[in-house]
Amino acid sequence: MYPAGFKLYRPASLEEALKLLDGFGEEAKILAGGQSLIPLMRLRLVKPSYIIYLGGIDELRTIAVDDGMVSLGALTTHREIAESRVVAEEAPLLREAASVIGDVQIRSMGTIGGSVAHADPAMDYGAVLAAMDGEVVVASVKGVRIVRFEDFILGPFTTRLEPSEMIVKIRIPRHGNWLTAYEKFAVRPGDLAVAGIAVAIRLEDGIIAEARIGVTGAGEKPFRAYNAEEALVGAEPGDAEAYKRAADEVYKECRDAPSDERASSWYRREIAKSLTVKALRRALDGA
Repeated sequence: MYPAGFKLYRPASLEEALKLLDGFGEEAKILAGGQSLIPLMRLRLVKPSYIIYLGGIDELRTIAVDDGMVSLGALTTHREIAESRVVAEEAPLLREAASVIGDVQIRSMGTIGGSVAHADPAMDYGAVLAAMDGEVVVASVKGVRIVRFEDFILGPFTTRLEPSEMIVKIRIPRHGNWLTAYEKFAVRPGDLAVAGIAVAIRLEDGIIAEARIGVTGAGEKPFRAYNAEEALVGAEPGDAEAYKRAADEVYKECRDAPSDERASSWYRREIAKSLTVKALRRALDGA
């Protein structure tokens, strides 16, 4: 099917893009990599009158480390994140999640800003950004605001973005000195996660001093499993009982896991539980 008619704009700067968005409001859609928007337009599930294409704005395609945070421009592609040495060293969880998104064509076109704005409850980045308290930098003609990732996503395909706003950066704390792993189960390689678990562990004197666990695909939005984290603090690496306690808490916290054609709610919860143990073992065993 072909999309409904629309008028295309190609701003050369962020300032120009924000002015266009402010003028068109709800009648406009932002086009970044197009991996989510274009299929929706072809199905006529969305019919914007105006498309604002951001591909010519180089300032939105950056990777930098600033004040303890890894900052990624909204147009940074999944492939650029997966292949970045900076991300591999400073934010390894993000690199691992980016490397399992779709296939090489999707990773080459899709962007982190587009993924977060789309707010699919099964997005791979969701588990990582929830676990590590990622931030979303949002801009409009009125200025810039920073929103915590978990607060930014309201529910399936729903965010706190106003019609005149757009994502300009995603920020995540540096965690290169943590022990990390991202585990995902999908029906087919490259598919969205039936469930995905991101874990990050900080050790002190050989015991777990701090744990972070993020969940995607097993709720109405990605979330951080706080009770599961608490179950790990004070345990030693390789403690199977501690892993089991954490996994049991993840199962409980996935009470809102959806049922659809890919998996039932019960199955998603069981997968999340199993992936938690698998991720913890990969991150910690041998530490």
